[in-house]
Amino acid sequence: MMKLNPDSLSRKENYRLLIGAVLPRPIAFVTTKSKAGVVNAAPFSFYNVLTAEPPLIGISVGRKPDGTPKDTARNGQEIGEFVVHVVDEQNVEAVNVSSIPLPPEESEVEYAGLTEVPSEVVSVPSLAESRIRLECKVENVIPIGGKGGEPAADFLIGRVVHYEVADDLFQDGGIDTEALRPVSRLAGNEYGKYGETFSLDRPTISQNRE
Repeated sequence: MMKLNPDSLSRKENYRLLIGAVLPRPIAFVTTKSKAGVVNAAPFSFYNVLTAEPPLIGISVGRKPDGTPKDTARNGQEIGEFVVHVVDEQNVEAVNVSSIPLPPEESEVEYAGLTEVPSEVVSVPSLAESRIRLECKVENVIPIGGKGGEPAADFLIGRVVHYEVADDLFQDGGIDTEALRPVSRLAGNEYGKYGETFSLDRPTISQNRE
């Protein structure tokens, strides 16, 4: 077994090990809106559910090389709203295009050929190409990590205030994963498709003591 001390590694080296070890990772395709009204869209794979009561999700938004917050974190803090879109096989290529580092006054939505639609609860637009959307209000934006007092990322915590789910995906109060065909992030430029699955019953105390 390789023995590696994170403190002796560079940020890039730690990043490569983490994205190769923590996988597959769900992708949050996030829309935000600037004070000037420009709609920003960007994908993030440092993302997950935090709690179901209330429904909170968390997204780690890495800062730019110069240490300034990215548009998603800045807009989220200033406007207080954002929308997370689930990435699947139908929209993943457009999502990848949107990752281009455009200046704040330009919209990745337009650049990637995506379609804005009004959200139900928040003022930030949603994207028609996503079949599951989580409209969120910002609970907190927490600077995290870094060295010398300069954060490495902003942890964006959002409270889900509205779910939008395509009719063909909603099944028995949940999501039909097979129909959704979600896409996950792996290491490097690699993505993962929904594939073989299996089930395991959770053990009970009585079972373990037999």
